[in-house]
Amino acid sequence: MKNLKFRVPMYFIGLFIMTIGIAVSVKSNLGVSPVSSIPYTMTCVWGIEMGKATILYHTVLVLIQIIILRKNFNPSSLLQIAVGIIFGYFTTFCNYWVSYLPTPHNLAIRIIMMLISTVLIAFGIFLYLPANLIPLAGEGAMKAVSDITHIEFSKIKITFDVSMVIISTIVCLIMIHGFGSVGIGTITAALLVGTILGIITKLLGHQRDLLLNGE
Repeated sequence: MKNLKFRVPMYFIGLFIMTIGIAVSVKSNLGVSPVSSIPYTMTCVWGIEMGKATILYHTVLVLIQIIILRKNFNPSSLLQIAVGIIFGYFTTFCNYWVSYLPTPHNLAIRIIMMLISTVLIAFGIFLYLPANLIPLAGEGAMKAVSDITHIEFSKIKITFDVSMVIISTIVCLIMIHGFGSVGIGTITAALLVGTILGIITKLLGHQRDLLLNGE
């Protein structure tokens, strides 16, 4: 693989920026992005620290891949657990530092924070995904389902995101009698992250690709 000296830092910087976005969305208290809805639900319902919940969630997703793929499971995909651990610690770190920010009560400020979190998540994906190293376990699980069912990855992703939100909503309503991890921020992230990612890619994608290709 070309130019690892740029790919590796870009990969981890992208993951870190994503967790900043997640932490800001948690602070806004308007709901987190679909990809984080299950870990945050575990935090809301069982009080598990979100970073640890993220590690547990990624580990379970890798186990699901093993069950789905069986003998076709590539042992190198176990590295997704290691990435999940790093992502979990990034989440803990960012939530810790964001906790020092004043808790916003003004709705306008909360909405601004929600929009900022959406931009940060999109920018993190913009850096992390094209580095093409180790996928997060969520994407690994989606690819496994896509490979087995021969359904397009994009359709699996939509189904996966919707399923995570539905599961989070049901669990929160039953256990804490509220929406917990799901809110307007969840819907906003689902609708806007892809759009914002497209805009960022148009503006900065060429420069990023030059770095990745060592040009």
